[in-house]
Amino acid sequence: MNISILIAAIVFWLAAWAFNEWLVRRKLTGAADRAARLAVPLIFGMTILVLWEGIVRGFNVPSVLLPPPSMIWARLISSVPTLWADFRQTFLKSVLVGYALGCGLGFLVAILIDRSPFLQKGLLPLGNFVSALPVIGVAPIMVMWFGFDWQSKVAVVVIMTFFPMLVNTVSGLAATSHMERDLMRTYAAEWFQTLVKLRLPAAWPFIFNALKINSTLALIGAIVAEFFGTPIVGMGFRISTEVGRMNVDMVWAEIAVAAVAGSVFYGIVALIERVVTFWHPSVRGGQT
Repeated sequence: MNISILIAAIVFWLAAWAFNEWLVRRKLTGAADRAARLAVPLIFGMTILVLWEGIVRGFNVPSVLLPPPSMIWARLISSVPTLWADFRQTFLKSVLVGYALGCGLGFLVAILIDRSPFLQKGLLPLGNFVSALPVIGVAPIMVMWFGFDWQSKVAVVVIMTFFPMLVNTVSGLAATSHMERDLMRTYAAEWFQTLVKLRLPAAWPFIFNALKINSTLALIGAIVAEFFGTPIVGMGFRISTEVGRMNVDMVWAEIAVAAVAGSVFYGIVALIERVVTFWHPSVRGGQT
């Protein structure tokens, strides 16, 4: 047990915590405020890593149970080609393609449901049922249907992202009031004009809510689906095989890549939401 490393990590954590508290309590404006908003989570994340390193090395935790961040970083640097191949297979092929197909189909079907009361009463309950199916039950079936390559993972992602987009879009299209729709009728607006100029703008917050939810669901679905059959590449494949080989540092490296990719993906969707829904109170108030 190395007490000095543990004490140093705790002291650093306490000092960084105090500095973050000081930053949060200061009344800053303009660029200084934006810099402080960015610095607070970065410093907090750094303190977590330092405390993690200190606890693992201070208590001599076996790396097979929990490797220190320095060991994970070393594995990241030494395995860039492998990590890139896994990222390309899982994220660029499975996640992005499945996300675009699932969200796009969900949006189009929601428009059709809005035009058909029969579909609204018949398809939405079925959609709620299918959306509750666990991915570990759907993934093996998709692998049998579409093969072991990325196409079967795309199918899993489509299933996971289709119904959140469908349900949220239908709810968003119904968000306008009767008075607003009656006003459009007094202007002799057709259904398509009402949809484009009134109902879709009102539905954008609901649609982007589904897009943000699906940005994380898509990555989870693709990684889990790779546990049930994939070529010798992919994040899920690498995690499952390296766990069996007790290479836990490689597992954590894959997890780190997946976490960064998912966070960046979510952030991009959130930034697009701020541009599109600039009029919404949550955006005007500085929230995402």
